This record gives sequence, C-alpha cells and structure tokens, in this order.
Amino acid sequence: MDRNKIIIGTSIKGIIVNLALVAFKAAVGFFANSIAIILDAVNNLTDAFSSIITIVGAKLSGRAPDKKHPYGHGRTEYITAVIIAEIVLLAGVIAGKESLDKIIHPVKPEYSPVSLVIIGVAVLVKFFFGRYVKNVGKKVKSGNLIASGQDAFMDAVLSFTTLVAALINFFTGLALEGWLGLIIAVFIVKAAIEMLMETFTTMVGVRADKEFSDKIKESIASFDGVQGPYDLNLHSYGPEKTVASANIQVANAMTAEEIHILTRNIEYEVFEKYGIVLTLGIYAANDEGEFGEMRRELEEILKDYKTVLQMHGFYVEKAKNTCYFDLIIDFDEKDKEGIKNEIVAKMKEKYSAYNYYVILDSDITD
Repeated sequence: MDRNKIIIGTSIKGIIVNLALVAFKAAVGFFANSIAIILDAVNNLTDAFSSIITIVGAKLSGRAPDKKHPYGHGRTEYITAVIIAEIVLLAGVIAGKESLDKIIHPVKPEYSPVSLVIIGVAVLVKFFFGRYVKNVGKKVKSGNLIASGQDAFMDAVLSFTTLVAALINFFTGLALEGWLGLIIAVFIVKAAIEMLMETFTTMVGVRADKEFSDKIKESIASFDGVQGPYDLNLHSYGPEKTVASANIQVANAMTAEEIHILTRNIEYEVFEKYGIVLTLGIYAANDEGEFGEMRRELEEILKDYKTVLQMHGFYVEKAKNTCYFDLIIDFDEKDKEGIKNEIVAKMKEKYSAYNYYVILDSDITD
C-alpha cells in the first residue's frame, strides 16, 4: 500500500479512538469531580488534533515535485513533527499547571466502580493503540506517527497514574491526583523535548545510518574495475527522497565510453535497489612504477597520523609534475590544515620536484 495512504489511514484511526476516549473521560471526570480525568480527556483531544496535523503533513509531503521545489515536499513531515511535539509539550505544561492548582486547592473527587473500569479500559486502549501507531511509524519511516505513538504511550502512563490515584482515593480517601499528575507532567514535557530535539537534529542533518551506507558502498564496489567508492554523500529530502553522490577510482587507461557504461550501470542498480538518484565522480589511478613508489611512501607517512582516517584519489600528473590526493581527517582534529601541510612537507623532502594538490574531505559516512 502507498506510504501516504498508510499514514493517513492510521491517523484517521487515531482521531476516532481519541475522540471516543475524550467523550468517555470527559463524562467520567465531570461526574467524579476529577480534574485528573478531565485533563486526561483534554490530552486525548490534543492527540486527535495531532492526528489531523499528521494527515495534513502526509498530504503536503506527498505532493509531486515542481519547478520551485524540484526535490519534492517530503521535508514538510519534519515541520509537522515539530508541531506535534509542541502540542505534546503544551499538554505537559498545562497538565503541570493544573496539577499544581490541584495540590494548592484540593477538591475531593468522587469515584465509582464504573468510572474506575472506564479509566482502566482507557489505559489498555491507549497502550496498545500507541504501540500499534509507533510500529506503523517505524515501518513506513514516519516521524509523525512515531511521535504520535510515543505520545499515546505517555497518555497511557498518565491514565494509569490517574487510575492508581483513583483507586487509592476510593479505598483510603487519600487524594494524590495532584502529586501524581505533576510527576507525569514532568515526564510528558521531557518526552516532548526529546521529540523536538530528535526532529531538529534530523532537519539539521545527521550522519547516514552505517548499515544503509555500507549496503550502497557494497553495491558500487561490486562492479568490475571499481576502486572505492569514496566520498559517499547522502542528502535526505524527506523519508522517501534521497539524493546521493560518490566518487570511484578507475584505471587510467579506461576510455570515456567504458567509464560512461560503468557509471550508468552503477547508478541504475543503486536506483533500482534503494530508490536513490546517485551521481558519480571519477578518479583516475596511475599508481604503477615510480608513481606506485610515491603512493607507498605517502602511505608510510600517513601511518604516523592517527587522525588521518583515509587517503584516496591519488594521481600523479607527470606533464605538470603535480601529485593529487584527498585526505579524510577526524572531526576531533583541530588543526587539519597543519596536518595536511606536515604531510606535504614530508613528501617534498623525498619528491621535491612535485607540487602537491591536496583536498581535505569531510568524514561524512562510515
């Protein structure tokens, strides 16, 4: 089934479930004079609103690319995920405020066995529905559904504490709603902040999943004549849109036609397997004879630099006496330029006739 249809269908179920819970809890809270249950009902109402936002996000993100947005609208989902997390945060703050009011100005609730049963059923419904929504979210890679599922789980915990407070009050007369509500409000706020941070981190850009990037590299490296790949970049434009680039090294003697056929086949396979539009750059390899000795000398020098993670793209242009190579240096190394200059200086000691053109690449993927 289409990913957006799954997200919308799951969200519609969420609206129905939450509105039903709102009706039951609001009625029970009103007749039992319980601010905790009424707050629980309000929280379910915000969940229904979150599901509506998820549907809007799915509709917007599913729009086809256009001239103004050539990479599609997939990142809209990140924006709606932030809105949902902010709704959860607001619900937590309101719950905390109302719980404090309940502690300062206590009102004796009046629970009945029927109201306790309804609360218990609500706990089970939210717990299992939350797990369902979160699992669907993971399956279709929807941050909105994952956030909604996490929110539903927190609601189940909140409802459970309400049930515990109600049982204690029913059997002992002690009113603990305010204190328990305050504790849960803190957890809700914490969960909302974590959801916000996770979404913001994704929007800023995170390191590609190692297992996924390894699979792409394996596909590229499986072709005859390919050395590498190197410099794999994965750019996400939403859960379903990824654009990639990488460099491969090929024999210096390969013709333009051979390189064309090779890169076409690689790009086609990556697209068929992973749905990723890949662009390949080319390094030529001429590390035989004298140039092979230069490469081995460079590799020996690099052994003294633990923060140099990789060297690639080695090529010597004899006509201009220029040696090219790229270095990947650990992010923790503060003086990357200094390291590069030291390496070049050591190469010049042995091969002084050559100029050195060195590019510092970023450690983007594992």
